[in-house]
Amino acid sequence: MFRIPGVCPDGKNTLKIKKAKYATATVTVPESNRRNLAIQVQLQRSGKPYIFRSPEDKARRVGQSVSLCCDALGSPAPDRYLWYHNGSLLDPSLYKYKNNLILKNLNRDQSGEYFCKASSAGGSAKSQSAKLTVIGRQEAPCNSQPQSHLIRLPHDCFQKATNSFYYDVGKCPAKTCTGKLDKGLRCKDNVAYCCGVSKMETRDISCNGYTLPTKVIIECGCKKCTETKITVRGRATAADNGEPLRFGHIYMGNKKVSMTGYKGTFSIQIPADTERLVLTFVDRLQKFVNTTKVLPFKENGGAVFHEIKLLRKKAPVTLESTETNVISLGEMENDDPIAELEIPADAFYRKNGEAYRGKVKASVTFLDPRNISTAAVTQSDLNFVDEEGDVFPLRTYGMFSVDFTDEQGTESLNAEDVKVHLDAAQVKMPEHLQEMKLWSLNPETGLWEEEGDFNLEKSRRHKREERTFLVGNMEIKERRLFNLDVPENRRCYVKVRAYRSERFLQSEQIQGVVISVINTEPEPGFSSNPRAWGRFDSVVTGPNGACVPAFCDDQNPEAYTAYILASMGGEELEAVSSAPKLNPNAIGVPQPYLNKLNYRRTDHEDSSTKKTAFSINMAKPSPNSPEENNGPIYAYENLRECEEAPHNAAHFRFYRIEGDRYDYNTVPFSEDDLMSWTDDYLAWWPKPMEFRACYIKVKINGPQEVNIRSRNMGGTHPRTIGKLYGIRDVRSIRDSEQPDVSAACLEFKCSGMLFDQDRVDRTLVKVVPQGSCRRESVNSMLHEYLVNHLPMATNNDSSEYTMLAPLDPLGHNYGIYTVTDQDPRIAKEIALGRCFDGTSDGTSRTMKSNIGVGLTFTCSERSAAEQSIFQAQRNSGQQTILVLPGESPAYRRQPASRRTTQGRIPMRGQRSPSY
Repeated sequence: MFRIPGVCPDGKNTLKIKKAKYATATVTVPESNRRNLAIQVQLQRSGKPYIFRSPEDKARRVGQSVSLCCDALGSPAPDRYLWYHNGSLLDPSLYKYKNNLILKNLNRDQSGEYFCKASSAGGSAKSQSAKLTVIGRQEAPCNSQPQSHLIRLPHDCFQKATNSFYYDVGKCPAKTCTGKLDKGLRCKDNVAYCCGVSKMETRDISCNGYTLPTKVIIECGCKKCTETKITVRGRATAADNGEPLRFGHIYMGNKKVSMTGYKGTFSIQIPADTERLVLTFVDRLQKFVNTTKVLPFKENGGAVFHEIKLLRKKAPVTLESTETNVISLGEMENDDPIAELEIPADAFYRKNGEAYRGKVKASVTFLDPRNISTAAVTQSDLNFVDEEGDVFPLRTYGMFSVDFTDEQGTESLNAEDVKVHLDAAQVKMPEHLQEMKLWSLNPETGLWEEEGDFNLEKSRRHKREERTFLVGNMEIKERRLFNLDVPENRRCYVKVRAYRSERFLQSEQIQGVVISVINTEPEPGFSSNPRAWGRFDSVVTGPNGACVPAFCDDQNPEAYTAYILASMGGEELEAVSSAPKLNPNAIGVPQPYLNKLNYRRTDHEDSSTKKTAFSINMAKPSPNSPEENNGPIYAYENLRECEEAPHNAAHFRFYRIEGDRYDYNTVPFSEDDLMSWTDDYLAWWPKPMEFRACYIKVKINGPQEVNIRSRNMGGTHPRTIGKLYGIRDVRSIRDSEQPDVSAACLEFKCSGMLFDQDRVDRTLVKVVPQGSCRRESVNSMLHEYLVNHLPMATNNDSSEYTMLAPLDPLGHNYGIYTVTDQDPRIAKEIALGRCFDGTSDGTSRTMKSNIGVGLTFTCSERSAAEQSIFQAQRNSGQQTILVLPGESPAYRRQPASRRTTQGRIPMRGQRSPSY
């Protein structure tokens, strides 16, 4: 509502109202009310269109037809759509399109990228690009030749032919292909087709004393895409002390979609057609500022974990509505405020337009970019849409959240004619003085929209010396989050990859890692403040790493600096060392470009500092320097080149700390990439949208830690009986209070339906500790269950234990831990946490050896000649990482050199999520 006090001009009964970028309204005034008016007019914002559906990638053959669609919302509603092919406008009079583009009788020249632009009186917005592939009538829809894909073999399976522990099983990239089409033209094809496995063969690999079967891809073809579910998980906590947002509301647009739990955790399933995930976290108790985040996710399915940091609301102060009030914006001690809010007398009014007089409770919370630690609290992703519909980044000088209520704190108040005085001395880049604008956040789109400009004025405030201020006007109404920003067009992309080990093998890349970059101010000498941050961005790694946006400069390599970090499941990954000297082969960037970028890990000058981030100078690559045109920095217009860069192109690297676990699947499957699932009877995970993880807790009585293996075979299904599903290896963890006791949580393949969902298989699980071990006992409830659910496996060998795995999801009383989730990593992580804790609903970061045990063995001390199954692989000259994909540091067993004497798992970075 917009309140207009005043009188009508004599003899006139209509009053035209126009305010800034708001709509114009015409009001008819009754004769009796022509004086002392308080007219209330509902004015809509002239908001820019927002694309909520973009065209989808499609594949067709020559002569076929295709429909590409996009849709946009806005106020006013978009009334014009334009379509572009490879950047060129398609003639509207020739193609007769609106928001859908129909192309008939396709030819090869029509392959390429298509996008639409929606326009209204409020502006324009461009959709994401869709790739249309047009192939010949008889052409194969996919490359039948698989790509190379290496899997790691068990410790006792060294291959002399390749001088490694790796075997090439092949891989089919899951790209869109031409399948069977039904009649009619649709925006979304009824059935999605992807290139995938069309033919596999079993090969026997010779190992030390046994033969290991593996399935190898020998041909790729076009088939129905694997259906997956997309999930975003995380934890919302206070930025200052980690206090969880308990039972907070989570909104997607105006719709409440979830709540946080007691510990601030949340889990949200994302609709498959979501392009931009915008979530707003609302504290029912009003301790925290409402926080809107744009969260990256895995488009091909699976879960990504995000830490949501919340800004605590400032305690409210009491203002007199009839007086002029000034509120400082700045959080740095011994430093001047960045800006001030000046609220004139009688500026407050109720939502119905009625003037408010009385005491006002005002809470104004400022996010100060001069404090580097506040970068992660940034609202949204600091982007706006320009008049042409292109998305551009903003560089912030501070955000502030405003909350005005009546004296009782029950009624929200608006304020008009509020002035913002921005201290020009805080703006170190002269050109920013002219470009500074005031912005407000649209919580539905997560985009910032312009509220107004600033003008330079000189004044004496608070009886100080005369100073120059940027002064802007604002009205505080339905939007309560504002930003002091300038658009910045000097931007690039940084190529980053994450790995399972320090070998940095292409086959050991990890998907689903959140790569974040903090853009800091230019260095001294380039006329800006090096202590402040200006932007925070996050991107999730895919099968080819991630391209993270960051500000850059082509004139001065030291103009902009970026701090880059990586996390997965709440755990921070480790960056490559920069001391005592740079190693280009390890860092992934050749010289002399590496020196120009000034790569520094965070512990470069202080070895006690965390090793989980690095800084670089954002030097834009010079087109005249060949060594700078192969990564890791790419000009903004070369995003596609960055995204498709080969593995041998320059890039920065993160890796996980190795742990003593090992997984082997007969049918290869990457838990990072759910699209790599294959419909095979021997698949470890029989359903790609439901992953069930099973663990048994094994206790070891003995002076040493012991390595334990589960060998999992078909038990009762006629298609798999006697055939290997996979192997799991793990090392026991010593009890902190009992030196001669250790325990391990060992994964086994759950029993249940196989991929065709026709009949169940009771997995035949064999648990084998390494060394001289004797089975002491079996959990009595587990034994009784197995006796009552025939058939029952024989156990003649006391050095191991064999069972036909239970069909039911047994709990801790049986020593069994079972969790089902839409992401295999999450299912494993939750099950491991429960197993460590020895409960069915808790979680622990410390192994509790005597609680919830399924099996107990007594093992004698190994002789010096008996090597650990993990150590043997290292000593053979091949450094091996043995790590459970998706495990958090809460459950990772560190190498001996990193263990603590208390038996507690050392933590790196942030805490693991609690469930």
